[in-house]
Amino acid sequence: VSFPCQKREISNFDYLMYLNTLAGRSYNDYMQYPVFPWVLADYHSKTLNLTNPLTFRDLSKPMGAQTVERKHKFIRRYNEVEKNLSAQCHYCTHYSSAIIVASYLVRMEPFTQTFCSLQGGSFDVADRMFHSVKSTWESASRDNMSDVRELIPEFFYLPEFLTNANHFELGCMQDGTVLGDVQLPPWADGDPHKFILLHRQALESDYVSAHLHRWIDLIFGHKQHGSAAVEAVNTYHPYFYGDKMDLNNIKDPLIKSTILGFISNFGQIPKQV
Repeated sequence: VSFPCQKREISNFDYLMYLNTLAGRSYNDYMQYPVFPWVLADYHSKTLNLTNPLTFRDLSKPMGAQTVERKHKFIRRYNEVEKNLSAQCHYCTHYSSAIIVASYLVRMEPFTQTFCSLQGGSFDVADRMFHSVKSTWESASRDNMSDVRELIPEFFYLPEFLTNANHFELGCMQDGTVLGDVQLPPWADGDPHKFILLHRQALESDYVSAHLHRWIDLIFGHKQHGSAAVEAVNTYHPYFYGDKMDLNNIKDPLIKSTILGFISNFGQIPKQV
């Protein structure tokens, strides 16, 4: 099957927005905000080479399987079904949630207030705040077993969310770094507009156009759940599959509220398209 974005009939950005809309994702719902992929793996070079496949993230694998070591850890978790887990799954956290969206956009209102309200009235500990594109990629793709987050559309068109234009006091990290503007990769030359320009070029590149359908299979398609998801190391806690659970048949109000709270806090799988 050939996708419209592969034929260049529509931009990759527009195609992803279209899929998000079909799957029930909306800017009006932080819990079901549009989800976009990490497309790059290079956040350290001085120049960005969009002709080199190694520049890009592996779009055929979820964030939890970007490295072999991490992938095997999640497979082991799935096979062991740890005692503190209530269900068999690879991931107990989600790639898109209200707190992830608000944390990315925390330097802009109304997301600042949203983030603080989700955090109990204040900013998070500085070291856990979104402060660097490179360190966020490293956390989500390699270092943090509870972090499998993907991106949001703003990473491809909105430079303003990367600057602390409102001069919020976001705190100071343990190494003494005072949080302000988001730290950008060397190839962006400290310029949010250049970052967005190059990041959008990466999204629309030949490599991404040729491989984007693999990521779509994981998030919106047949590898979203079932045996194909297990094989792809792409299963999440059952509560994340909101449309697969018939909440109307759950009579116990405590269980029902627990599931709804779980979904609102940790995210929800998009409807399959």
